[in-house]
Amino acid sequence: MATSRRVVRYRDVLAIGEFRALWVALGQSAIGDQLARVALSVLVFARTGSPALTGLVYALTFLPTVVGGILLSGLADRLPRRNLLAVIDVARGLLVGAMALPGLRLWALFLLLIVAVIVTAPFSAAVGASLLDILPDDETYVMGAALRSLTFQLAQVIGFAVGGVAVAAIGSRGALLVDAATYLVSAAVIAQWVRWRPPARARSASAAPGAGSVFEAVRVVAGAPLLRTLVALGALSGLLIVPEGLAAPYAAAAGAGPIAVGILLMGLPAGTAAGAAVVARWLPAERRVAAIGAMAATAGLPLVLLFVRPSIPATVGLLLLVGAGSAYQVLASTVFVRAVPGECRGAALGVAGSLVVASQGVGVLGFGMVADITGPAHAAGIAGVAATAVGVVLAANLRNVVRGSAAVGATAPASG
Repeated sequence: MATSRRVVRYRDVLAIGEFRALWVALGQSAIGDQLARVALSVLVFARTGSPALTGLVYALTFLPTVVGGILLSGLADRLPRRNLLAVIDVARGLLVGAMALPGLRLWALFLLLIVAVIVTAPFSAAVGASLLDILPDDETYVMGAALRSLTFQLAQVIGFAVGGVAVAAIGSRGALLVDAATYLVSAAVIAQWVRWRPPARARSASAAPGAGSVFEAVRVVAGAPLLRTLVALGALSGLLIVPEGLAAPYAAAAGAGPIAVGILLMGLPAGTAAGAAVVARWLPAERRVAAIGAMAATAGLPLVLLFVRPSIPATVGLLLLVGAGSAYQVLASTVFVRAVPGECRGAALGVAGSLVVASQGVGVLGFGMVADITGPAHAAGIAGVAATAVGVVLAANLRNVVRGSAAVGATAPASG
């Protein structure tokens, strides 16, 4: 039976009070997170002078998520989600605040960071599942997810832009305290304006055993060629994000300081935000799936030019191009939402998100070690070569999967 497709715009999603509260809470804490990444990179590099350890601390802002995704994502179904979100935000605020303690040993800093990132996984799962409760239909959900993605990219730009200046002005520990405060603000906003609901399991007592579990989600994603390919395309970001993890040693090699670190970190998210806006508004819906492969295959090419060690402004320009190509992630995530079965959508999003974030941690950690041998510019250039090769393979695979299956639905609607 054919149905007309309702056009949903950003203002329609923001008119929903609970979504607006989540959007504000998550947006301002995301800005704090990027500020903290600048602070941690500068702090560790200043104390050790090691690109590998600097890459490690940046990787630790991603990698432990996969542990939390496997062990703790079920909390989003067993506990009231509003309570879980508020409690985790308070816990993360305390953990990040403890990182700012003077005289803290490096191993203790890493341990606090690991715990803070682990509990991010059930938080993200609860947010994703809550959106399915808050947003009334599929079209509204897709637009809400698109707005979240664009907001996160803009938050990265703002956080990284402010981060370098803030670290230079108030120091790394002061910047960490600001991030801790954003978590507490987020907890207060969520507790006040997001409606309490009973645990999902209490609302779905008749659900089949294992439905919506992490293991069921893994089975569904692993068994569907399209979903597998989309997750792999998401994991390609583990190579594209390498320059972010090497920003501090890259700036130091160019004789620049913390402000340059923040400017370098702005490049990728600024390019992604611009690219996402362009593809959402001007790319015809019927061409968006094909565009995913083309953009993935070429996104890493500008990184290859880092072999020649361009100036900081030129490097930022190249990173803007990488970010613009990386906007395929917005399209891929929306196709994933449409393609995954509704009964395990939340768990599947949690699994896929954890794998993508883990790939970013692995990429930054691995190429941080490469940078110890080759230098940060060459390490980023090698990541660009690898990203291009892998992107070409995944683009071909996506094309074959789409040709061999039924037509895939359109991605995000045009913005409003």
